[in-house]
Amino acid sequence: MKAVMYGAGNIGRGFIGQLLSQSGYEVAFIDVNMQVIDALNERGEYTVEILEKTENKEVTVKNVSGVNGLDAEAISAAIKEADVMATAVGVNVLPRIVGNIANGLRARWNSGNLSPFNIIICENLIGADKFLAEKISENLSKEECELFEKTVGLVEASIGRMVPIQTPEMTKNDILRVCVEPFCNLIVDKDAFKGEIPAIENMSAYPKFQLYIERKLFVHNMGHSMAAYFGQLKGYEYIWQAMEDSEIRAMVLNGMMASAVALAQKYDVPVVPLYEHVGDLLFRFTNKKLGDTVFRVGRDLKRKLSCDDRLVGAIRTCKEVGIKPVFQYAAIAAAMNFEMDETSKLSPEEILTEISGFEKGSDDYNAILEFAALASEENALGKMTEKALEMMAVKY
Repeated sequence: MKAVMYGAGNIGRGFIGQLLSQSGYEVAFIDVNMQVIDALNERGEYTVEILEKTENKEVTVKNVSGVNGLDAEAISAAIKEADVMATAVGVNVLPRIVGNIANGLRARWNSGNLSPFNIIICENLIGADKFLAEKISENLSKEECELFEKTVGLVEASIGRMVPIQTPEMTKNDILRVCVEPFCNLIVDKDAFKGEIPAIENMSAYPKFQLYIERKLFVHNMGHSMAAYFGQLKGYEYIWQAMEDSEIRAMVLNGMMASAVALAQKYDVPVVPLYEHVGDLLFRFTNKKLGDTVFRVGRDLKRKLSCDDRLVGAIRTCKEVGIKPVFQYAAIAAAMNFEMDETSKLSPEEILTEISGFEKGSDDYNAILEFAALASEENALGKMTEKALEMMAVKY
């Protein structure tokens, strides 16, 4: 069996590639980093180190190779021969690879291979399946679009494994080595597959997948970013340091619980499993061995404060079911003071209207500015906590 892993970065090698290899696939990684590609071809294997809180464990990922991400012909040949494919290139890179994917699909069809083919999309993007379908279709003829619709499954995935910035201590001067947390479950959209669901270790397929996409973004990603933005406000370097601060932990917990309750109501599902998921995440955020930094988790404000992303999206979800998203308001105010990102140089008003899409003078806009006014004061987070509790109070 053969698999194509488009993207040989930390998630590609440290999560999806590992699962594909352990499931018996020969895995061809496509990437533009030729040092990585050459090393994959020279060795045919690499090491993933699992950073347990107690004793670490090493896993050797075998039967791997590399494909030059600038070699369109080689990419087409790899896709033509594959039984399954996955992408983990990053949201901003997705539009750049659709032409190569279309060419690979065309090569399959031209060879007479009309069997079902599934592409597992491992990107932090709501609606990634529709986005990729539209972009690929633009590169196909009318007849090819019909084949695309019939034979190709675009399967969204929820990527829960946390992979930190790889330090020299982690890589041990090995360009392929990657260190990851123990969590290794891949959740995918059951209804999106064409034909039989491929047997991939630790992959769980669920119907009504939008819940899991929003759980990842509005609980996991949101809570992680809250820890980063509050963490920088108090001068911490690492996420685990922030999560050991009782003030920050309380704010993050309350924000994640609000999102969990909102999702339970929105999708009419039991709230207890979502609460348990929050508890598991809080435990995982404290893993010191990951060395996950406030900088890595908080950077890219322009995307993370956009209207459909983790914080603003969570606010909208909470408000849909009548929950006050006060802790998310405070997190956005802290994010606007995230000096590690150049977007923070914009005025709060510009960020809220031009990036986050709030209407000037709206309740959300005004509430966030109230928190923002506290961000530069002494004991800022303490005052933000008091403000949040004040806003939460029921008026009799």
